[in-house]
Amino acid sequence: MLSPTKFRDIVSGRQAGLLAASLRVLLRLAEFPYSWAMRLRNCWYDRALAESHSVDARVISIGNLTLGGTGKTPLVQWIGRRLQRQEVRFAIVSRGYRAAPAGVNDEALELQLALPDVPHHQDRDRVAAAREVIKQYRSQVILLDDGFQHRRLARDLDVVLLDATEPFGFDHVFPRGTLREPLAGLSRADVVVLSRADMLDETARRQVRDRVARLAPDVLWCEIVHGPDELINTQGATSPTSTLAGKRVAAFSGIGNPAGFRHTLATLDCELIAWREYPDHHHYTSEDMESLAEWAVGADLVLCTRKDLVKLHHAALGRVPLWAVSVELRFLAGQELLESALDQLMAS
Repeated sequence: MLSPTKFRDIVSGRQAGLLAASLRVLLRLAEFPYSWAMRLRNCWYDRALAESHSVDARVISIGNLTLGGTGKTPLVQWIGRRLQRQEVRFAIVSRGYRAAPAGVNDEALELQLALPDVPHHQDRDRVAAAREVIKQYRSQVILLDDGFQHRRLARDLDVVLLDATEPFGFDHVFPRGTLREPLAGLSRADVVVLSRADMLDETARRQVRDRVARLAPDVLWCEIVHGPDELINTQGATSPTSTLAGKRVAAFSGIGNPAGFRHTLATLDCELIAWREYPDHHHYTSEDMESLAEWAVGADLVLCTRKDLVKLHHAALGRVPLWAVSVELRFLAGQELLESALDQLMAS
C-alpha cells in the first residue's frame, strides 16, 4: 500500500519515471467514473431531484474539498468554544468514518478531549443523528463535522478548508488527485479557510484566493495557521514545546496529509532522526507498538499527533517517552468575517 506521501508524490508529478507516469495514466482512467458520479450527484441536489432535509436547529458544516488532513478538527474546536462562550447549546454530528467496532473514531476522541461536555453523535445517517441530538439535548446548533459532500442534511453555513500544501487537490479528483469532487463544487461554500497558510508566501496565497474567487465570487475568505502549543501524553501530563530544544526526536503519524505535521515539527527546535507514516485513521495494533518501540531506539522521545495519541495507551515506546504535539489555531486573515457570519446566523 502506498503511504500518503508516496501517493501525493505520484499524483502531483513530483515523482518522475516510467512507472510513476504509467500509474498516473491508470489513475486518470479510474478518475473518470468517480468524477462523473460526483457531478451527477451534485446535479441531482442542485435541481432538487434529491432532497436535502432540514432540522430544527442551525446547521454549520465544516468540511474539505480534498481528502483528509486539512486541519479541520482544530477549526471545529474553535467554533465550538466560541459557541460555548455565547452559551449556545450545540452538538457535533459526524459520520464516524473508520470508527472502531462499537466505538467512535479518532477525530471524535480528539474532540472529546477538547470539548468534553459537548454531545457528539456519529452515524452514517447524519439527518437521523442531528434529529436525535436535538431531541435529546435540545441543541440549538449542529456542527456537521466533515459534511461538505453530505448534502442530504441541509445547512445554514458551509465552511470549507483548503490545505496550503495542496489547495486544489492537484487539479484531479481521486484517485488521480486528492479532490473529493470537481472544483466547481466550491461554488456552494459560504466561507473558505486556507489552513497552514504560513506554508505559502503572500503572493502564493493571493493566487489561491483569486482562483477561489473565480469559482465562488461571494465567498468569505480566511487564512489560519496551526502553531505548536504544548506537548501532551496519554496520562494527561503536559510540557512546553521548549523542552524539545536540542532533543533527538522520532515522529510518526496516521493522518490524511502528513506534510502538515512535518511542517509543525520543522518549527520546533529539535532534530528529527526518524519518520514513519501510517494510513489515515490507522488502528494501532500491539504489533505496531512493538515495531515502533524497536524503531524509536536512539531517540530522546517520540512525537505523534493528538489524533494518533487518543488511540494509544502508552506513555512510552519501550524506554522512550511518547508525546503528542498539541496545536493552536491562529488567524492571519478573515477572523472578523467568520465571527460576523456566525453572529448573523445566531441572530437570525
